[in-house]
Amino acid sequence: MTPADVDLSDLDVFEQDKAWPLFDVLREQEPLHWNPEASPAHGFWAVTRHADAAAVTRDEATFSSELGGANLEELDDEQIDMRKSMLETDGPRHWALRRLLQHQFTPRGLVGYETFLRGLTRTTVDAALAKREFDFVKEVSADFPIRVLARMLDVPDERTDQLIEWGNRMVGNSDPDYADVLADSEESEEFRLLPFRSPAALEVFDYGFELAAQRKGLAGDDLVSKLVNQVPEDGVALSERDFRNYFLLLVVAGNETTRHAISHSMKALIDNPDQLALLQAQPELIPGAVEEMLRWASPVYHFRRTATTDVEMYGRTIKAGDKVVVWFASGNRDDRVFEDPYRFDVARTRVDHVTFGKGGPHFCLGNQLARMEIKIMFEELIPRLSGGIAVTGDVTRVRSNFVNGIKRFPVRVS
Repeated sequence: MTPADVDLSDLDVFEQDKAWPLFDVLREQEPLHWNPEASPAHGFWAVTRHADAAAVTRDEATFSSELGGANLEELDDEQIDMRKSMLETDGPRHWALRRLLQHQFTPRGLVGYETFLRGLTRTTVDAALAKREFDFVKEVSADFPIRVLARMLDVPDERTDQLIEWGNRMVGNSDPDYADVLADSEESEEFRLLPFRSPAALEVFDYGFELAAQRKGLAGDDLVSKLVNQVPEDGVALSERDFRNYFLLLVVAGNETTRHAISHSMKALIDNPDQLALLQAQPELIPGAVEEMLRWASPVYHFRRTATTDVEMYGRTIKAGDKVVVWFASGNRDDRVFEDPYRFDVARTRVDHVTFGKGGPHFCLGNQLARMEIKIMFEELIPRLSGGIAVTGDVTRVRSNFVNGIKRFPVRVS
């Protein structure tokens, strides 16, 4: 295989879990790769090495999230304006929006959640294991993070299934099992101004505004109350667009990424029983193993930037306005950084993954919460698997080159 054979816009490759050899080829032979796309898209530069992923995501002056958005879809000015969230904002305004909720996601801000998280984890795990045969995604990895988010948003537990469904329908906008309207279809043009071109966004907006109306002017500590009752430090109050897109971002980020990280980690432990046995024998390794789980899972394949000026890399010229796509999943398999990167090793040390980005202004706001959730999940789950766990059917993946997700994961415990 040569770089000319690689097409990272081919969703079949990702649905069939065949992207890893393509990343290997690009890292070795063409670390800055021009990837054509079907019209009307214009193609993108693929950045696949660990060091380059770090460099690009740290340099927002050259590689902007705001100029063209954070995903592969090419947006016009109206779409950019209507869809703009903290994720698609650079500079001082990004920091002002980020700091609205930053404290809630620091280790100190999360201290009060640990007891709740552990109790919730035990409830989730016990209910699933009592069934003996179950879908691990549905009963464990999707159920747990969304209940944490519900607690942080202060919404009733009975809304959790709805939150999961909204996340699936939006992030799975290229998967026929999830999408109301496929993002690349003519029908999606009706929803072109909505995030992910998904009508589910309208339902999320409505729910967010309902919660905001209830909590405006009250002294709540939940995330919605913080958004509606604070003014960002730059003095510019949240507009209706700012609030609704921020709320939608919380629903998606709080649902999808940790869920897929837990699913991939459990699959890796089943596929590598020696590693599961090691954690059962030495549970004190679990906190450190979380970093290897995050590297291995890489729940988000990529984020996109847009070049603000012409820039040279590897003897090639990225033109101002070009899409530059950072493939975090590829960086997490870079053998320049990770010895034997396709070995799942829960005792691996200094796991310098790029799962949350690599520093820089857009480093994942919820990284500490995700780490806590994954750690507590496996501290509670692994001791309960002494009789063994096995896959009982096909493990199916989300049809997407954005989210590295597992849809169905049937298992049996003994």
